[in-house]
Amino acid sequence: MNKSVFLGMAMALGVTASAYAANPFSDVPANSWAYDAVNKLAAEGIIDGYPNGTFGGDRLMTRYEMAQIVAKAMAKGANVDRLAAEFADELDSLGVRVAGLEKKSDNVKITGEIRARYVDQKAKANQGSKYDSDLRSRLWLNGQINDDWTYTAMIQNIQDFSNDQGDEGTDFKRAYVNGRVGGVGLQAGRIDAFLADGNIMDAQADGLVATYGDRIKVKAYIGKASDDTDFDVNNVIATKTIANRYYGGEVSGNLGDSLNLAAGYVKFQDVMGRDSGKDDGIWHVGAAYNFNNDLTLSGMYLNSNWDGERNSDDDGWTVGLNYKGAQASDAGSYGIFARYYDQGEGTYWEHTTDANTFWNTGFKGYAVGANYAVAKNIVATLAYYDTKAKTVTSEGSSLKDKRLWTDVTFTF
Repeated sequence: MNKSVFLGMAMALGVTASAYAANPFSDVPANSWAYDAVNKLAAEGIIDGYPNGTFGGDRLMTRYEMAQIVAKAMAKGANVDRLAAEFADELDSLGVRVAGLEKKSDNVKITGEIRARYVDQKAKANQGSKYDSDLRSRLWLNGQINDDWTYTAMIQNIQDFSNDQGDEGTDFKRAYVNGRVGGVGLQAGRIDAFLADGNIMDAQADGLVATYGDRIKVKAYIGKASDDTDFDVNNVIATKTIANRYYGGEVSGNLGDSLNLAAGYVKFQDVMGRDSGKDDGIWHVGAAYNFNNDLTLSGMYLNSNWDGERNSDDDGWTVGLNYKGAQASDAGSYGIFARYYDQGEGTYWEHTTDANTFWNTGFKGYAVGANYAVAKNIVATLAYYDTKAKTVTSEGSSLKDKRLWTDVTFTF
């Protein structure tokens, strides 16, 4: 054991060495640098020495012997968190629980996700066909502020292989705190605004979310959505400036063990630009029923007061069917899903689906797919999307889009 470990452990006991006069070991003279520390640890019963009365300070200590010393120091109340984490396996074999100490000594955790994606797209109405291919890397940082509050951040890098330039960009996509004040859960910062199960919006926003309740949950939110969001509109990248501000709420609850109901409202202000004076209020009601924990049937109805740029429906509905679902931690697990959408243009702003949503016309269509955990922390997905715009072009044709989506996601 080196000098710093000895002195540090001795000081952690919070007892002065001068209280112990006797020299316990013949090979530790009073003028040794280790005398006070060894004297204190021996008096506290942390170290015992050898039967011949020597300490053996020049002898290399085994990890198990060191773990015994750490365990005794912990029993005496010494603050030896880092040593406890280092010798966690040995302490466990001695019956000493160190989970809490490991949490303190490793306050920030880093996790990650890498997704390789290829999408083959075939569009109609003079839009041609193309493909998308990219590699998306995400690093999540999670820090424990105290027992009630945590901090989360996410950095994202995307390498686009769909063009000769090989476009690449790195962004700071998430930065928020999670915690509680009394019985209210709070999330604040740069969050993912996931509204109406993503049927209204699933995008980065700067905002605040407050949640109260357990079986019956009341949620309120307010925020500022991204000003400039790129949309793939009929094979052409367009910019849709969505609302500066939004606010709303939702009430959801479980009826029994299988049925979940939800209803809410969200209002986007100054849609299509700052101070535009155009607002969009969207109501939604939804239900989901789970059959035997494997099969889930869900549906949602939405209604909007948005006039829009073209004449399209002001309401919409979705229905979904899920069977099981691949779990990254469970190799061999799998899932199958199907969705149908029929939504007017004012009932969504940045939809969670990977299909083409023809943002200024409304859209309808379906999606089917499956995912499979090919190995632990490796999940493959295959999906097919077929959607079309709800209004026709000036030439009288309807815009359509079909996509075959494949990806493999690695998590660590």
